[in-house]
Order: sequence, then C-alpha cells, then structure tokens
Amino acid sequence: MINKRLLIKNLLAHNDENSFYDKKRLLNIGQKEGKAKFLKHVCALANSNPNNNSYIVIGVEDEDNSIRGVDFFDDSKIQNLVNAYLSNPPLVSYENIPFPHLPDHLVVGLVTIRPNNGKICSLRKNIWKYYGGSVYIREGSISMPKVFGIEIKDVNSKIVASIENHAQNNIELTLDGVFDFMNKRKDFHPNYKVFKEYFVVCWAGKIKKIKNDTYYSRLDIELINEQVKLFYSELDEVSISITDDYFKIVEYVHLGLENKFQYYPLEEVTIKFRDNASYEMESKLLFEPPQFDKKILYHIYNANNALLSKLKNGAALNKQEERDLVNLPATYLICYFNQFEDAIEKLESAKEVLRLHNKKAYREYKESLRILRKVKYS
Repeated sequence: MINKRLLIKNLLAHNDENSFYDKKRLLNIGQKEGKAKFLKHVCALANSNPNNNSYIVIGVEDEDNSIRGVDFFDDSKIQNLVNAYLSNPPLVSYENIPFPHLPDHLVVGLVTIRPNNGKICSLRKNIWKYYGGSVYIREGSISMPKVFGIEIKDVNSKIVASIENHAQNNIELTLDGVFDFMNKRKDFHPNYKVFKEYFVVCWAGKIKKIKNDTYYSRLDIELINEQVKLFYSELDEVSISITDDYFKIVEYVHLGLENKFQYYPLEEVTIKFRDNASYEMESKLLFEPPQFDKKILYHIYNANNALLSKLKNGAALNKQEERDLVNLPATYLICYFNQFEDAIEKLESAKEVLRLHNKKAYREYKESLRILRKVKYS
C-alpha cells in the first residue's frame, strides 16, 4: 500500500514538472476557466502515460516546491466531471494528504490519473476557450494540443514504478501516524480502530449527545496506512457508525433563512474494507433542497443583493447587517435551489469582499459552494 505523503515527497524530490506529473498552487474547478484547465491537464497526462499512473499535486509553490497546502476538498464526484467533459476518460481520484507542519484545515491535494489502456482521451465538448474534439499531450511540463495523429509511447512506466515502490507504507510509518494523530487531536476525543487486521482509521471531533444519538462537529478522519485525510469539517454535524467491515459517516448541513435554520442530511459515505487488503469508498447523496414561499424568498433575495452592493461600495454595515452577512451565502444557495438561477452568480461575485471583510461569512461562502458542487455533479 502506498503512503501518499511519502509519494508526494518523492514526486517533488524526483524532478520538476514533467510528462507524468504536474503541480499547482491552487485548483479551482468551481469556475469555468479553472475547470477547463484542470480537464486539459488530465487529458494530457492520460495520453502521455498509457501504462502508468500520472499525478497532479495541489498546494505547492512552483518556484521552490515549498508545501503551502490548500483547503480540504471533499469532491467525491470529480469522476463525474471528468466523464462529462472527456471522451475515453481515465479513472481519476482526488485525495487530501495531511502534512505535520500544516494547520488542521490545510492539506496537499493529490490527483491520481489511472492508465487509460492506450485509448486517446479528448475533450468531449467546448469549455472556456478549448474546443470539443481537442487532444492534448505533455511536452515536458506543458500540456500541449495535438492537432494531428498521435502516437502514444510508453516512456515513464519504469520511472513511476520506482517512485511508487519507494513510497510503500510500513509498520513504523503506520505507528508514527497513529501517535501523531492521537497527540495532535487529544482535545477532541481521538479514537482509532483496526479493520481486517490491516487498516487503521483514526478520528476525532467535538461530541454532541442528542437523546441516544451521538454527533460530531470539527470532525477529522484519517486512513493512517495511506496518510489520507478522509473527512474534515469545521462546521457540520456528522454521525458515525462502525462495524468490523465498514466505517460509515452521514453528513448534515445547516441551512435556513434569517435566524430559522435546521440540519439537513447531505451525504452518506461508506468505507468498506475487504479481507484481501483492499478497500472502497461509496458515497450516496441524501440531500433534498428545502423549499420556501417564493414571495418571502424574493424579499430576502433583494435584501441580500442590496447588502452585497453596499459592502462592495465600501459602506459601513451596522450590527444587524453584519449578522445578515454571515447568513448571506446560505441564503443565496437556498434561493438557487428554489429556481433563482442567477443567485449563484451573485454568490460567486461576493467571494473577495467576504474574504476581506468577514472571516466567518467567507467560511460560510466556501461551505455553500462545497454543498453546491456535491449536488451539481450528482
């Protein structure tokens, strides 16, 4: 089993960007330009590596390879995005890899692109300034269009195999990972469980008891064998159920209007462990958007537009407006789920002013986009 933190270190130490791996400071697939560039790189790496994995490392400075980290990105639906825009799409996964020097909410993103059995991958349809039917390959560190017949050559398999072999996990790394987690999260009731005498899962979070049920907030879950952070949230309520064969979480999101909020189930994720030292993750969307009276929504929607305009113009907000600002992202999200189609454009336009003006409101902004992304690609 590959220790993904060690794999990232080996990729960064091996060489600069090349035809089997790319690195990015940030990844933004929430906007059309970022989505298009990501798909282009996936296409190029898949075509350039017919018989070996290729990788994109997210959260690293280009100039000096310093690890800065990015926000935890729990997009289990990234394969749906790839399937929608690429012909002969490769299998793609996104994993969040914790590093000891980074704060809890930051990780390094690792995109793994599996071999595509020699099939030519291309854009299925137009996106941003890239045309449907375009084929891309890697030339050094650049993803280039190929407008004529392409011959796929296997030049990286031995190199990638060597890098992956040097990133294999062992008992020492597993034990160190467990101790590190238990010490780092000791204020949040850390636990661990061994599955199938092989896999070690650690988790910790603030516990809330409601009748006979236990819920967690600020939950952190890691698969220690691979050094992969499976789940992290500062906001949500999550329930956990465990057997000898699986670890299951149900995530709830807090949504509502004005000061009337409630929890809605968002997604169920089950990690199933097998006897042959393998595992799989299954996710099932549970979310049913709350519906509200349209007249009330129009009033609240217009009030939020006025509040956002006031903030963008640099006007000072009173205490009530500051409180309303924190709810603004969730309100725009609800409006979108109730057929206010331009509500998401309003929300995205608020990104920078929220980031600069109110940390809590900006955190809610990111949470709202995360919910939207899960729902959209399901």
